[in-house]
Amino acid sequence: MPMLTSYIGQHIELTISGRPQLDIGLLVDAGDDIVVIFRQDRYYYIPTKHIHHFRIIPSPEKEEETLYENPLEWAAGESISFRKTLFNARGVFMEVYMTGIHTLSGYLTSIMNDYLVFYSTVFHTVYVPLDHVKSIMPYPANKPPYLLKNERLNVKPTGLTLARTFEQQLKKMEGSLAVIDHGETPDKLGLFQSVDQGFLTLVMADGERVVWNIQHIKSVHLP
Repeated sequence: MPMLTSYIGQHIELTISGRPQLDIGLLVDAGDDIVVIFRQDRYYYIPTKHIHHFRIIPSPEKEEETLYENPLEWAAGESISFRKTLFNARGVFMEVYMTGIHTLSGYLTSIMNDYLVFYSTVFHTVYVPLDHVKSIMPYPANKPPYLLKNERLNVKPTGLTLARTFEQQLKKMEGSLAVIDHGETPDKLGLFQSVDQGFLTLVMADGERVVWNIQHIKSVHLP
């Protein structure tokens, strides 16, 4: 984003889709479809399409935070993009923010046409549509997740092959018990009965059927 590029090195305040509070940080990089801000000892990679508005603010009077080495390396002079950032992020322990309470910690393992495959230390393999990724935040390399040992962090594959698109991946899960959006409500956990023309039919424990618009599903994982 050319406009934001001119503000690199300054502090900005911005509003992001799904986040009730303002985000404030030092703008350290910007591309056509992504910006990078640094705040509270973390790098935040934010797709520009989720930025509602931003403004330049004065630098804090307190002593500036020290930028540590960015976990996602870029070649000198290389312009950044959202998709290239995701490919660079594979194997890096990080946090993915979607909206509200929807946050995952773990490792990005694959990037498909319109969704990513994420190995969560809590939920295991999770499928997340790219349109719902509001930001990714790598953790510093010297801070292991949950203070776990490396052998406890190994990715455990599901054995489910990957389809090119999110809807096709959901189609592969027909007949399986699965969880939508972390199962935040009872009507988001059940049997995936059918996927057709952008809609998912879910059968809940009591036999009732709920039909979900796939465009509004933020994540799916097998229990």
